[in-house]
Amino acid sequence: MLKLALLTTAACLALAGPAAAQATRTWVSGVGDDANPCSRTAPCKTFAGAISKTAAGGEISVLDPGGFGALTITKSISVNGEWGGEAGVLASLTNGFIINGANVVVNLRGLMIEGAANGLNGVRFLQGSALHIQDCVIRGFNSGAAGNGNGIAIQNSAGQVEVDITDTLIEDNGSGAVGSGVSIKPTGTGGAHVTMTRVQVLNNPVGVTIDGDNSTGPINVAIVNAQVSGNTGNGFNSLSPNNADSLVKVTIDSSLFQANGTIGVQSVGQRSTVRIGRSTVTANGNAGLQANNSGILQSYGDNMTEGNGAANVGVTPAPPT
Repeated sequence: MLKLALLTTAACLALAGPAAAQATRTWVSGVGDDANPCSRTAPCKTFAGAISKTAAGGEISVLDPGGFGALTITKSISVNGEWGGEAGVLASLTNGFIINGANVVVNLRGLMIEGAANGLNGVRFLQGSALHIQDCVIRGFNSGAAGNGNGIAIQNSAGQVEVDITDTLIEDNGSGAVGSGVSIKPTGTGGAHVTMTRVQVLNNPVGVTIDGDNSTGPINVAIVNAQVSGNTGNGFNSLSPNNADSLVKVTIDSSLFQANGTIGVQSVGQRSTVRIGRSTVTANGNAGLQANNSGILQSYGDNMTEGNGAANVGVTPAPPT
C-alpha cells in the first residue's frame, strides 16, 4: 500500500509541475481568454491574467490589437506591445501601471495607456530598481487630486531609482492647475536618476515637475531632444527650497519649450540647479527662463529665448566645459 501511495503522489506531482510552471514569454490577444496558458497559440485576454503565468524577468507580448487592462507589477518583467498592433490599456478611475516591488526592473514598450479623462496616473512608480518606457502614448489621466492626475508619477520613498523615457508622447493629463505630464516627487529617503529622450509633453497643467521638497535622496534629470509645449502652467518646474531637501540637478539639451502658459523653464530653491543649452524657449506666457528663491538656472549661451511674455529672470552663465 505504501508503494502504491508513493507512486500515486509522484504521478500527481508530475502532472501538476508543467501546469504550474511559469513561462519566460507569455502572450495576450484581443480575443484571448485568461483561463488559457497564455501561449502563442492559446493567449490570455489581459495583462493581469498573463503576469501570474510569466516568470520573473520574462515578457508579456501582445499578439494582436486589443485592450488589455491595468496592471500592478511586483516582479521584474517586460510588457511589449510592439509585436501585434495597438496595445491598449484603458485605466478609468485607476492607475494604468503601478510598479511596486523591491529591486524590480520593468520595461514598458509600445503601449497606448489611456485614462479616459478620469484616470489617476498613467504609470506610477512606487518601488523598484529601474523603469524603462519606450514608444508609448500616455494621456487622459485627469483626476487631479492627492498626487494623481499625472502621465508618469515617480513617487518612491527609498532607494535611488533609474527611469528612462524614450520616444514617448505624454499629453492631456491633470485637471485645472493640478497634475503634470511627468511628476518626479520621491519621498522619505528616495531619489531618482531620470533620462528623457525624444519625449513630447503636451497640454498638461505642468509639463515636467521635479519636487525635492519631501525627500532627501539626490534627484538627477537629463532631458534631450524633448518638446514641452502647450502646458497651461510652467513647461518645466524644478523645486527644492530647503537645506534638508533633495539636491536636484538638471541638464537640458537641444529641447523646445514653447507656448506654455506661465514660464518655460523654472528653477526654485537653493537646492535646485538647472543647466540648459542648445534649446529654444519661446512664446511662453511669462518669462522664458526664470530662477526664484535662490534657485540656480544656468544658460550655456547658445539658447534661443525670444518672444516670451517677459525677460528672463535670475539666469546666469553656465560654467565652461
